[in-house]
Amino acid sequence: MSAGKGPTATAERRSGSDQSLLTERGAAFMRSMVRIRLFEETLAELFAKGGLAGVVHLSIGEEASAVGVCSALEPGDQITSTHRGHHHMLARGLEPEGMFAEILGKATGYSRGKGGSMHVAAIHLGAVGANGIVGGGVPIAVGLGIAARQGGTDRVAVGFFGDGGANQGVVHESLNLAAVWTVPVVFVCENNGYAEFTPTQSVTSGPGIARRAEGYGLPGIAVDGTDVTAVYNAAAEAVHRARTGQGATLIECRMQRWRGHHEGEEVYAGVYREPAIMGPDVAQDPIDRLEQALLDAGIDGVALRAQLRSEEAAVIVSALAAAQAAPLPEVESALQDVFA
Repeated sequence: MSAGKGPTATAERRSGSDQSLLTERGAAFMRSMVRIRLFEETLAELFAKGGLAGVVHLSIGEEASAVGVCSALEPGDQITSTHRGHHHMLARGLEPEGMFAEILGKATGYSRGKGGSMHVAAIHLGAVGANGIVGGGVPIAVGLGIAARQGGTDRVAVGFFGDGGANQGVVHESLNLAAVWTVPVVFVCENNGYAEFTPTQSVTSGPGIARRAEGYGLPGIAVDGTDVTAVYNAAAEAVHRARTGQGATLIECRMQRWRGHHEGEEVYAGVYREPAIMGPDVAQDPIDRLEQALLDAGIDGVALRAQLRSEEAAVIVSALAAAQAAPLPEVESALQDVFA
C-alpha cells in the first residue's frame, strides 16, 4: 500500500490463486478468454490473406483484463471501449458472428457494417461503443454514470482506455468530474507498455498510472492484467463502490502487448520494440496462467482448456462463414442511424 489514507490510497494487488472464485467462475473465465483468443487469431489470419479492409488492432495477450472486468458487471451495466476493443465487446456478451460481420462491413454486423473494427457498438448489451479517438470513450462513460444516477438506477459504467489515453486531457477532466460528482463509474487503464509506437515510460511520468487517482481523491488499484482472478476481484470491489454510491475507482491493469499497434504496421513503422518484449512469455500468457491456477486449485485446467478450445473453435469457424456469406449494406441505408 502506498502513502495515503482510506479510500484514496493506491493498492498494489498481488496475483494469487483464488480457489473459491476459480471453482465458481473458472470455466466461464476460460471459455471467454479462449473465445477472444481464437477470434483475434482468426482476424490476424484474415488480415494476412488480404481479407480485411483497413487496419485492425488486436488485443491478443490482454484477454484477462476484459474478462475480469466484464465478469464483475450486471446485465444492465454499460461499457465504453477503445480502438483495441474486440476483447471488451466479446467479454461483454457480443457474439462472434455479429462481430465478424461488423468488421467485414456486412449488414448483419452489430452496427450494420458502419462501425468496422474500431467502432463496434451494441447498446442493448450494454456495449455503448468502441472509439477510435484515444481516450474518447472515457467522458462518455462518465456521462453514462451520471445518466444512470439521474434515472434512479444503480447501473454502473466502465470506461476502458490505454496507457496512451492516460495522458489525454479529457481523461483527467473525466477523473476530476467523476470525483467531484461521485459518479458511479469505473476507469480501467490497460497499460500494455506502448502508446502506438512509443514506450509508456518515455512519455508517462510518475510511479504508475493508478497513483494518479490520489490527485483526485479517488482510490486507485494497480493489478497484474494477466491474472483474470486478480482483475476480477479488483473490478468487483470497484463496481461495488460505484453501485453503492461511493463513487469512482481507477484500475490500472498492467500487461504486455504481444502484437503491434495494428496488423501490418511493419510496412512503415519498422522495428521499434525491444526483442525481449516482442513476443509472448509463457508466464505472461493469461490463458496459461488461468490454466495453472485451476490446476493449483485442484481443477483439471488442461482438460478444460482443451475442451473449451475445441467447442469455441467450432463457434468461430461457423461465425466467420456466416459473416462472410452475409450481404453488404444497401446503399439506401447510408443515412439510417445517423440522425436522431
